[in-house]
Amino acid sequence: MISPTLHTFHIPVMGLGFTIDTPIKVARFGISSVVSIVEDELTEQLRAFYSKQYQLPYEPISATEDDYRAKRITAYLNMVKQIVDAQVTALKALPFELGTEITKYFELLPNHLPVKQTYLQMLATNNVLNQQALQKQLRAAIVPGAIDVNLMSKVDKNNYSNTGELLPAEYSDALAGLRGFANSNLASSIVFSAGYNPRLYAYIDKFNNFFPDENGVANKKVILKVSDYRSALTQGKILAKKGIWVSEFRIESGLNCGGHAFATDGLLLGPILEEFKQNKLALETELFTICNQALAAKQQPLFATAPALRITVQGGIGTANEDQFLLTHYQANSTGWGSPFLLVPEATSVDSKTLQNLATAKPEDYYLSNISPLGVPFNSFKKASSETQRVQRIADGKPGSPCTKKYLIANTEFSEQPICTASRKYQNTKINQILSTAPIGNVIDETLAKEVAQVVEKDCLCEGLGTSALLCHNIEPLRKVSKAVLICPGPNLAYFSGIFSLKQMVDFIYGRIDILNSVYRPNMFVNELNLYVAYLKKEIEKSCVNITTAKTRQLKTFRENLLKGINYYQNLTQYFKKESAKYISDMHEQLIEVEAILKELSIPGEIAQPALVAVG
Repeated sequence: MISPTLHTFHIPVMGLGFTIDTPIKVARFGISSVVSIVEDELTEQLRAFYSKQYQLPYEPISATEDDYRAKRITAYLNMVKQIVDAQVTALKALPFELGTEITKYFELLPNHLPVKQTYLQMLATNNVLNQQALQKQLRAAIVPGAIDVNLMSKVDKNNYSNTGELLPAEYSDALAGLRGFANSNLASSIVFSAGYNPRLYAYIDKFNNFFPDENGVANKKVILKVSDYRSALTQGKILAKKGIWVSEFRIESGLNCGGHAFATDGLLLGPILEEFKQNKLALETELFTICNQALAAKQQPLFATAPALRITVQGGIGTANEDQFLLTHYQANSTGWGSPFLLVPEATSVDSKTLQNLATAKPEDYYLSNISPLGVPFNSFKKASSETQRVQRIADGKPGSPCTKKYLIANTEFSEQPICTASRKYQNTKINQILSTAPIGNVIDETLAKEVAQVVEKDCLCEGLGTSALLCHNIEPLRKVSKAVLICPGPNLAYFSGIFSLKQMVDFIYGRIDILNSVYRPNMFVNELNLYVAYLKKEIEKSCVNITTAKTRQLKTFRENLLKGINYYQNLTQYFKKESAKYISDMHEQLIEVEAILKELSIPGEIAQPALVAVG
């Protein structure tokens, strides 16, 4: 059974390696986090490292073995669980003395919890017998944070045998990743992100541990990361029809987040959360009915009552007041704090050079780029060593990356088998194709130069997003590859400067201290709104040439949704009980300013409304 955690926040997945060992760092303190299982080579390297650190037996799993990807993931997750279990056992046995980890466990908890009050009562009592009785209660109340895993659903290339034969679908990257988690000893959740993958969803019911047992409890659970209610309902019903209960919908801001930015059609986080709040009971009821019908058809045990359906939210949260507002007004079960934890070495694996660059960064160092081979906007960091490397490769006449891991191969423009648009092979071929259209002897014009720049902007995520974990632990790569780090913090990190302890960051989340820098920070909803307006402007600029009726309609809908969101926020401020009058006044002014900008935006293909003329 999956134990409930005591903290009201979690640490979401970040990159391939930044949270890959976060459970080993923080789970014993009751903090839940998410591990990426996209990169099996990285999990194998970390398993070798930690097995040595904790004196555990280690047998390498070679890439020549059958089903090696799933086996590597299973072995790594089992090891992480073994380490965390041992840590918790050791922690429970420690004395309640200043500086011990058991004391740290309770110091980190939010103040409103009954167990925290019991801890404070234990500290205050002078009666030895009462103190011992309270300590016994406290030890029994200790639960580790969840060790959840993340799978990008659409990162799902087909794989080939050592002799070059195409393997069956269950050996694809996503399906093998799911199998690796399903076969592990973890009693936790798998987070499906980045959209719907039909064959992945069709594969999940092959594993009975996602179904309830005789007691109505599923050993493995599913979390869907979604950006709006419609997506949650659609995907939830798809899984329910297979007898799979979605235990949590993890709502993430479309643009005010780290990593890939999956923009909505102008639907803002506040209105999205409102829709979930208003429809949660109906959603739960519908999914419960469908799910039990499917379980009955499969002759599986049924849920006696609807299991818990958690609604959590993440992306751009930056103050304790914002955090509490999400938990109380929208009745969220938990909040996700991602990018700020990149500044906490006790929680994430960020190499020292990158950490210093993040700690001293300016707001303009964070930007939305087109570097991802997936073709999805990607939140990037200008001071990342991967960016320096990318620019240098272009200057040296060797744009692109060697492409050793091939997780994002998808382009078949120049080959039967897919290749990655960040690869050196693709970029050289594409650049030659573009240049072949230039008149002989003529200088490349601005249009062709722009096309070339778009090609060489793509960068290798497979290597860059995992390198930092290797550098942190002085682990040598399995092959000769770049040691450049690519990091993808959300724009919210612009309001944090410095390097923090775990206690400092947790105390900040719970409103016990303030660690924000001096950069003026609007409300998180206004920050997201501004990001969407900037995104819309770029979309309008790109659409000025060869605009279609469908694109015009989509841009108008986008703008209309933003205007509706502004109206929603103007009314929402009446519920900001913990904010000052000036804070609320500033927010109203900012919303009015953005509204004026949106109303003045000219959308290509839009027919201007004729002015009304007075008659008489």
